[in-house]
Amino acid sequence: MTIDAHQHFWFYDPERDTWITEEMQRIRRDFLPSDLEPVLKQNGIDGCVAVQAAQSEDETLFLVQLAQAYSFIRGVVGWVDLRAGNLYDRLEYFSQFEELKGFRHVVQAEPEDFMTRPEFIRGVRQLTAFDFTYDILIYPNQLKAALHLVRAVPEVPFIIDHLAKPYIKDGRITTWANFMAAIAKQPNVLCKVSGMVTEADWKGWKKEDFYPYLDVVFENFGPDRVVFGSDWPVCLVAAEYEQMKGILDEYTARFDEETRRKVYGANAVKFYNL
Repeated sequence: MTIDAHQHFWFYDPERDTWITEEMQRIRRDFLPSDLEPVLKQNGIDGCVAVQAAQSEDETLFLVQLAQAYSFIRGVVGWVDLRAGNLYDRLEYFSQFEELKGFRHVVQAEPEDFMTRPEFIRGVRQLTAFDFTYDILIYPNQLKAALHLVRAVPEVPFIIDHLAKPYIKDGRITTWANFMAAIAKQPNVLCKVSGMVTEADWKGWKKEDFYPYLDVVFENFGPDRVVFGSDWPVCLVAAEYEQMKGILDEYTARFDEETRRKVYGANAVKFYNL
């Protein structure tokens, strides 16, 4: 089974979705399962994981309802306030939905030390009681805090979204690569090869721009802990779906069929229990 382990759905709301700037005009509209399903079929993808874009429990329930209505949505990564005093009760409530696999917080919008704060670490630790996963969404300057988090809670299954958004456009790699290597030493952490095109020159990127970063990910995480994701529809600001997927297709062409099977689905199925 082939899986796109990272994409989004929304009814566009300009007041809520302020992160969608004017230069991202192409995605300032609704994106729903009926838009994605034919794209997945055209690209040989059997199913997907819908990931939260807004930070509310309503968002979580919205995605769960979509997954219940569309069988190709194999799992959901939602949002819950991981610092809330009643977090355990909220997790217990959400555990009734088999479609819901884990949670994410938009940490890239938070201070650098956010993931080192005791109340956040306590919240993440509670995910283990219900077998939930956690998606790490950060910028490279937050990798040190991410390393602290994954070491503090080794029992939680983590996955890094978008390679931690390296500075591909500027060609900066060394500090990012060192932290990614350190994080990869934690066996409970995987990495999504997703969202790369939005970190490059949107109008002038070349496939070769991404290869040094992919080298770091594959060399450190290995074939069992790398997962394909598109970041559709956000990726559309810089590339069509088939262009974005084509970067990884070409890069992994030298790998054996078993490795490609893992990257394009099996690893996601195992991690998210799809």
